[in-house]
Amino acid sequence: MEQLEGIVEEIIYYNDQNGYTVCDVRAGRRLITAVGCMPGLGVGENILMSGTWMIHQDYGKQLKVETCERRLPSTTEDIFKYLSSGMIKGVGEVTAKRITDTFGDDTLKVLQFEPIRLSKIKGISTDKALGIGQAFMEQEQIRQTVMFFQQYGISANYAIKIWKKFGGEAVNEIKRNPYRLTDEDINIGFKIADRVAITMGIDPSSKFRLQSGIKYALSKAVQSGHVYLPSKVLVPYAAGLLGATPQALEETLADMVFEESIYIEKSTENRVYLAAFYRAEMYVCRKISHLCQTRPNREITDLEGTLKEIEAEQQVQYAEKQLEAMRLSAKNSMLVVTGGPGTGKTTLIRGIIGLFKKEGMKVVLAAPTGRAAKRMTEATGTEAKTIHRLLETGYSGDEYNREFKKNEQDPIEADIIIIDEVSMVDILLMQALLKAIEPGTRLVLVGDADQLPSVGPGRVLSDLIESGFLEVITLDQIFRQAEESLIVLNAHRINKGQYPEVNAPESDFFFVSRNIPQDAAAAVIELCTVRIPEKFGLDPMRDIQVLSPTKKGAAGVFKLNAALQNRLNPPNPKLKERSYRDMHFREGDRVMQIKNNYGLSWKSTGEDGKALTGEGVFNGDMGIIHEIDTRNNTLTVSFDDGKLVDYTFDMLDELELSYAITVHKSQGSEFPAVVISLSGTPPMLTCRNLLYTGVTRARELVVLVGDTHTLKNMIKNITERERYTGLKEKLAELVPKHGEATQVSVTL
Repeated sequence: MEQLEGIVEEIIYYNDQNGYTVCDVRAGRRLITAVGCMPGLGVGENILMSGTWMIHQDYGKQLKVETCERRLPSTTEDIFKYLSSGMIKGVGEVTAKRITDTFGDDTLKVLQFEPIRLSKIKGISTDKALGIGQAFMEQEQIRQTVMFFQQYGISANYAIKIWKKFGGEAVNEIKRNPYRLTDEDINIGFKIADRVAITMGIDPSSKFRLQSGIKYALSKAVQSGHVYLPSKVLVPYAAGLLGATPQALEETLADMVFEESIYIEKSTENRVYLAAFYRAEMYVCRKISHLCQTRPNREITDLEGTLKEIEAEQQVQYAEKQLEAMRLSAKNSMLVVTGGPGTGKTTLIRGIIGLFKKEGMKVVLAAPTGRAAKRMTEATGTEAKTIHRLLETGYSGDEYNREFKKNEQDPIEADIIIIDEVSMVDILLMQALLKAIEPGTRLVLVGDADQLPSVGPGRVLSDLIESGFLEVITLDQIFRQAEESLIVLNAHRINKGQYPEVNAPESDFFFVSRNIPQDAAAAVIELCTVRIPEKFGLDPMRDIQVLSPTKKGAAGVFKLNAALQNRLNPPNPKLKERSYRDMHFREGDRVMQIKNNYGLSWKSTGEDGKALTGEGVFNGDMGIIHEIDTRNNTLTVSFDDGKLVDYTFDMLDELELSYAITVHKSQGSEFPAVVISLSGTPPMLTCRNLLYTGVTRARELVVLVGDTHTLKNMIKNITERERYTGLKEKLAELVPKHGEATQVSVTL
């Protein structure tokens, strides 16, 4: 093992995922090439390396670095190299020269302790001086954080995530609780976090470790859609994870109940909830009961007469169930409307809007995603917001305790609130929505209960319908205009377990048979880039969306995205790129946000031309890469709803290419054409509601690509992956039995 000290002359290669670096280092008179994990290294830095010499067959003698201690440069020349390398945001070569010419060897001391002195330099304002000082300190904190976690085998990319979450307290926070590494916005696996914890001295048999393992198990269940886990499922899983006895885990569960971090609900099975989810389920149940017991604030005096006027004005003859729904929306505080495509949900929503506007009442519309809200606006002529925007999203730093400005103290001002695509709403979002609804305000929930449940925990819409507690209108009549579309007819056929009608001349529904996943993938690419654009005149970048049940495999999302990107937005010297893990992001690429980020800033332009700003970009939002700025290490996305969002390069794990997306991610969206890859679908995803959801995303054209056997199996399979949720039973308990009074005691 040899130890060398030198100055970094050039960064030849850097992998920002694992910190692997190839650099030239000036050690005295020698210029050596060093390779190894040296995350965040900058030109001009003084480093002390320990390693062994190796001979690379192409590049010759190199030092394979085992440890690297980093020291800031001390001479004016080296400080200039460091600052001009782009390591400090806001400092380029010209500014670096001015700063080092002014302060010489004391430059870094000024940056750290007296950044205001920079404002004496021409071209640097007070605000910019303070910004440079803050950027320097942040870089130092990141450096220290990266170096600390490097010793535990945690990559620079994850270390930067930890720093972004905890700032200057990152190291201390993880020392206090190493299991914070498993938090969703860091997302290091439990086994790695557990190894770090034990290395730091956590007793493997300690209650703290067992509690952390139980919380992790419950959190993973939440990510799979469950609101709770039965103890008979949780305890064996946690025992295998932790190497602990069931008895020790049962004792730990009792302690956690006492500390109120979990809740155990006694039933036919002991249901173990993270406390936030138990509170959410209970709140939703109680608030719904409270709303239903409260009369609407304003009544419609001549309801039947007004309904006839609305029919005449909108030139619509409503079906009986639509009229019944409109009457119930006027009389009741809550109503659920469900139905498949072509059954008149949008026509009904327009009718309800007209009914209440005619009475001078305030109508508010919302949907779970930006695309769904935009569709709702276009279909009704009335502005619809995302639920998050309606609630005026804030960020508490805790994924399970979201902050919204609209709540019990500052409710939504409306006479009636209509929420579309409710199948996408999870238990936490429903809790937040109900908190912002004042008793006396009407609430109409609209959705298709036969679609996939929400990506988040729970199956709220289905539970509300199946509980028997609420008034539910099921629209089941397919209207004449919709009957002309095989998309609508086949969606209903699939939902009834029948094989779709395909490949009729001049139709809008096709099946392309391919038995091998590689052949299916090739067919999908050809359809999207040549056949569909030529035959139907659709733009492959704007109008055609590829869907797949699965991410992996030859015909899965990952490989389809790479192939479609290569055909639709190939490499071009004029288009800047940025690689991240196995993805290559390029200007002009279609991308999707894949996790909720409540603190991410955006800017937009309102209809009046005024600049708008806000926070919050959400799972499923889609857009185009507008710009990649390699100087400032940022990537800007222009989202479909008009938001412009800047991502730093270390945030790119929040984005994926979206030429192809999973069916789950497509919920709430509608596209002119969808091409659905069914080949290579694993058995657990071969189910009817997934196929039904995919088909109903299309407005003008559906093309299924795969083998007949898989298609038939999906249509036959009505089983769903079980979700542990208690909302249906909690509401069902409130349904009055025969002869009982309907009043229910409610505590909120």
